[in-house]
Amino acid sequence: MNKCKEKKGNIEMLREELPEIITGHVPGPKAKALLKKRDEALPKALCGYTYPICIRRGEGAILEDVDGNKFLDFIGGVGVLNIGYSRPEVVEAVKEQAEKYFHCIFNVVAHEGYIELAEQFDELMPCSGDKKKTFFANSGAEADENAIKVAKAYTGRQSIICFSGAFHGRTNLTMALTAKKSYALGMGPFPSGIYRAEFPYLYRAPKGYTEEEAIDYYIRKLTKLFDEAAPASDVAAILVEPIQGEGGFIPAPIEWVKAVKKICDDNGILLIADEVQCGNCRSGRYFASEYWKDAGAAPDIITTAKSMGGGAPISAITARAEIMDAVPAGTIGGTYCGNPLACASALKVMEIMKKEDYAGKAQKIGKTVSAAFNKMKEKYEEVGDVRGLGSMIGVEFVKTKEGKEPYPEFVSELIQTAIQKGLMLENAGSAGNVVRFLAPLCITEKQLERGLEIFEEAIQEAEEALKK
Repeated sequence: MNKCKEKKGNIEMLREELPEIITGHVPGPKAKALLKKRDEALPKALCGYTYPICIRRGEGAILEDVDGNKFLDFIGGVGVLNIGYSRPEVVEAVKEQAEKYFHCIFNVVAHEGYIELAEQFDELMPCSGDKKKTFFANSGAEADENAIKVAKAYTGRQSIICFSGAFHGRTNLTMALTAKKSYALGMGPFPSGIYRAEFPYLYRAPKGYTEEEAIDYYIRKLTKLFDEAAPASDVAAILVEPIQGEGGFIPAPIEWVKAVKKICDDNGILLIADEVQCGNCRSGRYFASEYWKDAGAAPDIITTAKSMGGGAPISAITARAEIMDAVPAGTIGGTYCGNPLACASALKVMEIMKKEDYAGKAQKIGKTVSAAFNKMKEKYEEVGDVRGLGSMIGVEFVKTKEGKEPYPEFVSELIQTAIQKGLMLENAGSAGNVVRFLAPLCITEKQLERGLEIFEEAIQEAEEALKK
């Protein structure tokens, strides 16, 4: 496992460090003071204390807080930091662009970085068709919303099908598409024409079903919508995450994807793959949709964001040319879309990821992590399921393996225990009972080993704490 490129000189190599809490308890005094200021200045909705951490700097897979505590980050900016914190070459690329110009609105003035990046995505994205076109937005939610605009423009239809467990963003439209309504409390009314089918969550399929029977069951659930909710002739697109993120790190089974693609093709519906979180090498391929394409089920439109810019706000929407060219002028684009600084960052991220085979890194890390988590599954009653693709791995916690009752209390205790040991973890799943693994793909072997040790220590301590 290769380490991130080192800086020159005598600067401490934070990216090589292991987690260490020097204040005895988190938060330390400086973080406490800063969090108090935060609470006075910001809305309460942004002032949680699950993670009482205030960053001073970050390199590779390690961040240091304002008190000097060092944390190993298994969250990775919720999928943004596949390339790690503060990759020197990316920093330099942004500096170089900043010396030329910060901004131009692409709808008015074209710039080279946008065009070059679009060409790269046109070549790379595994969506259907030979000739592809790409445009940019600022976030994953904007990418998904724009993909739906594109699908409606091309098909002339109004309805969209999404899935249980889905997360697509926090705009009005994407809140409607997102399944978990705690992300949308009091925010309606939402757009009409959105229908939800059941996602193929094989771990929680009807008891006694084989995988083949379960996939058939979920397909029947989908096609039932055409009779009871939205006729197929009214549906513009079906929107799917190749690996559900907030829903619990649940991969879409390939046989199910193939069946969905056939339904789409047979009915003139576009298949949209939301690769906001699982794209950019996280799945063990540059895009998880490559697995779909290999199976003859390439999506028609792909969206991505998060790790695409290495931390700079940018997202992409790609489809074959005939789909993209159906969009009326003036309906896509925006002030900051394809910002020159973000494009410079994204171009350098892509260059590094290709050159250093980040998809291969994800496969290697994923094998190590999955093996460790599966050993924990054998040892601990609370570990019910381990699943994922590449280095996007979810661990589902249950009260008993037999009953599979979600155990969110255990996950909450696990996360807090791990933080005090210098490991950052985050939950997922509709019940909050899944821990997601999204560590930067430049994590060192020693860091990964120590992180997995802390993870198991935290399981043991959470067991003891919840027995009291």
